Amino acid sequence: MGSDANRTFEIKAFLDRSGWGEARLSWLGQDASTRRYGRLAKADGTTALLMDAPLVEDDPCTPTMSAEERLAGGWNKQSRLAASRVEAFAAIGGWLRDHGFSAPAIYAGDSSLGLAIIEDFGTLKEFARLIEKGADEVTLYTAAASALADLHALETPRQLHALGRDWPILDFDDLALNVNASLFANWFPKQDARMRMMDADYARWERELAVLLDRARDFPRELTLRDYHAENLIWLPEREGRARIGLLDFQDAVIGWDAWDMAMLVQDARREVSPAAYSAAIKTYLDRTGKSEADFLERLSIIGTLNALRIVGIFSRLIVRDHKPRYLDFLPRQKLLLARNLEHPSAAGMAAFVRDTAPFIFEEAK
Repeated sequence: MGSDANRTFEIKAFLDRSGWGEARLSWLGQDASTRRYGRLAKADGTTALLMDAPLVEDDPCTPTMSAEERLAGGWNKQSRLAASRVEAFAAIGGWLRDHGFSAPAIYAGDSSLGLAIIEDFGTLKEFARLIEKGADEVTLYTAAASALADLHALETPRQLHALGRDWPILDFDDLALNVNASLFANWFPKQDARMRMMDADYARWERELAVLLDRARDFPRELTLRDYHAENLIWLPEREGRARIGLLDFQDAVIGWDAWDMAMLVQDARREVSPAAYSAAIKTYLDRTGKSEADFLERLSIIGTLNALRIVGIFSRLIVRDHKPRYLDFLPRQKLLLARNLEHPSAAGMAAFVRDTAPFIFEEAK
């Protein structure tokens, strides 16, 4: 029996054990990771989602793993820290629900198989789809920023438990930041020959990146969901307060920075966020948290720069190594976001490096 047939058998047996064996299963669009989702529909109209996250990725990082072990252990240990595990989704989702957020309830789960049946928030409720259909962008982004402020007001968990397993919440540390941001220097010149990197340029890159990492190290830490953007946020207006924001794709949560999730929200790699929505989100977050605007905007620039470098590098790698040309469509916006972040005085050194090695990034941003 082939692997696909084996997986089909495992899914069928899991659904039977969980009381969903007679439900109709319709697979949805492929997730950007090794996960996929399907909608389950019973004859009485009850629905749920099947999360299929097979254990095919490298193991996640552990709290005691050394830098050498992480560097030798693959991408998940070096950079991502997680590994698309259903126990992570269940553990973090449970903590979020306990604190009044709308994360999907877990109806059944098997961490040894990488399968879970979760709450279905419904169709076409993602921020991105609603805005395409004319929903008020400012209202949605204000609500998302308000929920983010509520999240950052809570004490950050360090270890959670679900589906019979403990799940640590790890620090997104210097190694992870370095490996991620370095995707830019390693892959963008291969994607765009206009950026020419000599040995001296790589040495300069390391120096300027170290400056950004030093600044990030001094910033206060917050629980960071990592993928807090319009494709993963669900609008649930029938609920109240922070619960109006349905949360998805949070299983990679780490101890990061307030500015990371805000950068993901207002500096979206896949859609242009209007100036009005951008400003409303920032103002709402600052009003609700009482944080210094100047300090927060500095964090947003530094963390936003590191994140933009990461995403430009990821898209370039997908284009060059993985032969996925559709990511060419996303690169212009991401380069624009990088240029905007580099305008802040705190990123002056990296801005000068990019101007000297890839001036077209700033020229195209005008």
